[in-house]
Amino acid sequence: MNKPAEVNTSASYADLHEHIERLDKAGLLHRITEPVNKDTELHPLVRWQFRGGIPEKDRKAFLFTNVVDSAGRKYDISVAVGVLATNPEIYRIGMNVPTVEDIGPAWERAIANPIPPEMVASAPCQEIIIEGAALEGPGNGLESLPVPISTPGFDAAPFFTAACVVTRDPETGVQNMGTYRGHLKSPDRLGMMMLANLRAGGLEHWKKYKARGERMPVAIVVGCPPLVNFQGPQKLRLGVDELGVAGALAGRPIKAIRAHSVDLIIPAEAEVVIEGYVETDFLEPEGPFGESHGYVALEDYNMAIKVTAITRRKQAIITSIISQVTPSESSVIKKLAYEPLYLAHLRDTLAIKGIKKVVLHEALTNLRKVVFLQFAAGSTKTEIWRALHGSMTLQAAIGKFVIAIDEDIDPGNVDAVLWAMSYRCDPAQDTQIVRYREPGHGPRSEFTPDIDSAMLIDATMKFPMPPLALPKREFMENAKVLWEKLGLPKLTPESPWFGYSLGDWTEKWDANAMQATRGEWMQRDAGYAEGRVKGATPNTPVSNYKE
Repeated sequence: MNKPAEVNTSASYADLHEHIERLDKAGLLHRITEPVNKDTELHPLVRWQFRGGIPEKDRKAFLFTNVVDSAGRKYDISVAVGVLATNPEIYRIGMNVPTVEDIGPAWERAIANPIPPEMVASAPCQEIIIEGAALEGPGNGLESLPVPISTPGFDAAPFFTAACVVTRDPETGVQNMGTYRGHLKSPDRLGMMMLANLRAGGLEHWKKYKARGERMPVAIVVGCPPLVNFQGPQKLRLGVDELGVAGALAGRPIKAIRAHSVDLIIPAEAEVVIEGYVETDFLEPEGPFGESHGYVALEDYNMAIKVTAITRRKQAIITSIISQVTPSESSVIKKLAYEPLYLAHLRDTLAIKGIKKVVLHEALTNLRKVVFLQFAAGSTKTEIWRALHGSMTLQAAIGKFVIAIDEDIDPGNVDAVLWAMSYRCDPAQDTQIVRYREPGHGPRSEFTPDIDSAMLIDATMKFPMPPLALPKREFMENAKVLWEKLGLPKLTPESPWFGYSLGDWTEKWDANAMQATRGEWMQRDAGYAEGRVKGATPNTPVSNYKE
């Protein structure tokens, strides 16, 4: 694994440029200076990191400094992809914490103790201001930004994918910052999907403006300090200002400034900000777009935005995120943020005893559909079932198959989970169907049901079981030393890789097995003869036989 970057973990935070330099110093950045077509090559190139068999720890961020498009245009703005969470180490550096294990506690503290932003009079994000006639015509406005096509061959246009979309509740004045896809349509217009089925904060604000007969002001922040960018995918409760949570993560207020043409507060160290108004008296077609659930989202009627200004740094960097089929950059962001929150919800809020770990399955399923709850040995059935039901109460879209497993089962190994389901679960007694669940985030069409269901599965041991039939750890470890001495191919141990007791094992049997490893098995022949019985049938267990 790459050596962690020497990050100053005192009360501070890095803007995007400083963050990229930290990644470079840690050996986690590819700088691409050759011309790369944003419409056909850029995302497919980075996508190979996730579909090419490259281990997670070896994935890196990409910075493209020579971006072109299919029309022959060359851009003076760089594009960064994978700089937020291509792997956990990149996310850790962005979070400014010493270890990956510190990420969850940092989120918990920050959500509980937000620090309001610090207002400033001038900001890097407003070094260049584009408005009025400069927004109109070919090559101007949104067309001047090198926004990549995420899924060439399926996406209808370039889309913003890593933006933080700022809106404000017209009644309370509290702002919300969410990550929604933005469909570029013309130099001064774009479409936006605000996740109706996930109760997005921006959507709730839009409903209020619609009821008032007013357009909704919006600021689309593209590229900003990672601590701010991480707020967009995080699912905070409505009414929480994400800039305050970002400040708490930083240990100091985030610098902020009033937007140029709309009455919203934006992060001062942003790269590019698209300001405008969301129409509330009509919707228009938006998409198709390859979505994070791993399917192409077809055309929907969604919001339309009229751009009033674009403000930016002189040396701006556009951020884009690898999403779509998981694993992806967006799934790493969610996984590292959601799992600690789920564990805290079950362990602390619901006071579940025995819960050790919550794992959201990532590959292809996109975290939301399959949830593993790992329990300590001896956990009671009542606590296991409280957790199975409780896991569906934090987010409506997460938890279609929720599976409780023992702590000897590796939730990252689906084969191990299927093994537990095969031998530790009776479907008639250990499963429940929960009806009337929301369909959640997934492909939608005229055939999509309005309601869904969930399956809860208790795949933990209900009674002692015989040992796992692999050599004991000491023998596997010794054999590994011999393997390497013989120069055989490099091993990557898969859990489980050694045998261990699961409760149904006696000291006598253990002594007999160890005696066998010493070559002394023949010394027990007389004992076997003494144990003869006449009334038993073949395959009768010795341990519970009574004549």
